[in-house]
Amino acid sequence: MSRYGRHISLKEIGIIGQNKINASKVLVVGAGGLGCPVLQYLVGAGVGNIGIVDFDVVEESNLQRQILFGTSSMGKNKAKMAKEVLLHLNPTINIKAYNEKLTPENSISIIEQYDIVVDATDNFASRYLINDATVVLGKPLVYGAIYKFEGQVTVFNYNNGPSYRCVFPNLPQKGTMANCSEVGVLGVLPGIIGTMQANEVLKIILDIGESLAGKLYCFNALTNQSNTIGIARNEEQIEKVKNRGYDFETLDDSFFCTSSVSEINMENAIAEDIQYIDVRELHEQPRIALNNVLEIPLGELSNQMDTISKDKKIVVFCKSGIRSKQAVSLLKQYDISNCFSLKEGISAFKKRFQKQYK
Repeated sequence: MSRYGRHISLKEIGIIGQNKINASKVLVVGAGGLGCPVLQYLVGAGVGNIGIVDFDVVEESNLQRQILFGTSSMGKNKAKMAKEVLLHLNPTINIKAYNEKLTPENSISIIEQYDIVVDATDNFASRYLINDATVVLGKPLVYGAIYKFEGQVTVFNYNNGPSYRCVFPNLPQKGTMANCSEVGVLGVLPGIIGTMQANEVLKIILDIGESLAGKLYCFNALTNQSNTIGIARNEEQIEKVKNRGYDFETLDDSFFCTSSVSEINMENAIAEDIQYIDVRELHEQPRIALNNVLEIPLGELSNQMDTISKDKKIVVFCKSGIRSKQAVSLLKQYDISNCFSLKEGISAFKKRFQKQYK
């Protein structure tokens, strides 16, 4: 009563409902921006058994939005650190940390242990895998996604509702999708969306209210506007997944990059006849103070082809390599063939040209 009294006081929950929460088993895939608030509120609510899947480590750039971590967490596995922090919040529950990547090989053995799955990931390979595994196993999936200032929440595979593939049947085109490190995200946005995901989990456990099954909730943090879009179940897409069974598609991050683009290491990108092109946005830091660096954001590249030499080797870089690969593909369409995407992006410059930073 002392810990869950505010829940028990609600007639829609009471002792019976709180016991349901304590008996439930929820898997959260991803302990990043979305996963942190999801986990914090589910643990606080008393979800009795929680699994956390994340193979990544905490970096300083995560601290802007991943609220379970601090500077002492840097360099440590996210799943393990989240477990450690969450047990201080509620030591009465069971938390299992999976310091591994969810794969076609381990997804079934992990997911089948839980009643509800929360997708708190940030890449399409994981989203399609999680969806397909939950469809095959018949598990509800609480989905969230964020982009810059906008977020989405819905519930898949619940009450005969749609699945992720019913809404997004086709994979994105190679090289077209950037991630949060490339485009940025407002720090509070994953807190808003993640908290809504936790809310959907609790409603499913308690069987109260109206879930977002069959509805995609969209929120804009800049305007405070929200829209709820109806989404339909596509039997053909669901049957395809069920017929494949455990034979899941194998996708990884490289699928979403333009693999045919030539890449080059920093060691091979140093010469007098090289022209570098920085295709990051002009506000992105740090800037490179070298005479042979052109600063042309990717969106403006096609309008500035006349500034690019056709006689020199062109080395394009961005933050991590996604935009530079797109830029190289575009340059080749304009018959600039001697061009390469710099491996490691801006960090390669940091290692080689430390003194030239502005």
